[in-house]
Amino acid sequence: MAKRRGPQLPKATTPARDDSGRESNDERIRRLVSDGAHLLAAKRPGEALIKLAEAWELDPQNAAAAINLGGAYILQGKHDRAIPALEAAVQLEPNNVMVWANLAAAYLGKLPLASEERQNKAIRAYEQALALDPRAPHVHYNLGLIYLERKDTLQAAAHFYGALESDPSDRDAQYWLDRIRVEDRRQEHPTPEG
Repeated sequence: MAKRRGPQLPKATTPARDDSGRESNDERIRRLVSDGAHLLAAKRPGEALIKLAEAWELDPQNAAAAINLGGAYILQGKHDRAIPALEAAVQLEPNNVMVWANLAAAYLGKLPLASEERQNKAIRAYEQALALDPRAPHVHYNLGLIYLERKDTLQAAAHFYGALESDPSDRDAQYWLDRIRVEDRRQEHPTPEG
């Protein structure tokens, strides 16, 4: 099965300093978030985690810290640890598509190991992301994988079509859609056993 696409991360920003050269608490938080986001972009989630956890501890109302912290945990495969940060981020930014998509990924964890309850939570979070943006990147594709795992090929195909509408060059979605079509043809026209 194709790999599920990872978390979406906000862009890093560089914090400003005041004229005294000292860093205020707000500046420290901005720097920690910025440094963490840069480390995530450099595919160094372990190092990013340290900075982002400190930023979120200093300011639990900082959505960027929570989103990036959740992303760092997901990239390390620590999905359960990502959930509290991303649930907090959803409360802070309920209209942020990226937060819902990342929360869905955290709920789901590793798809083949996900319980039905975790899959249901992920589906609800992905659906919330689609309600906010029907063309949200990777959301239809990830939903397609969940439904494929559940052997609900009709729903899977619908979401792979949605993925292709959002990104016509999505080869993974096209691959799964083609496989579903081939399997459907086999079931409609079984070959006689010889």
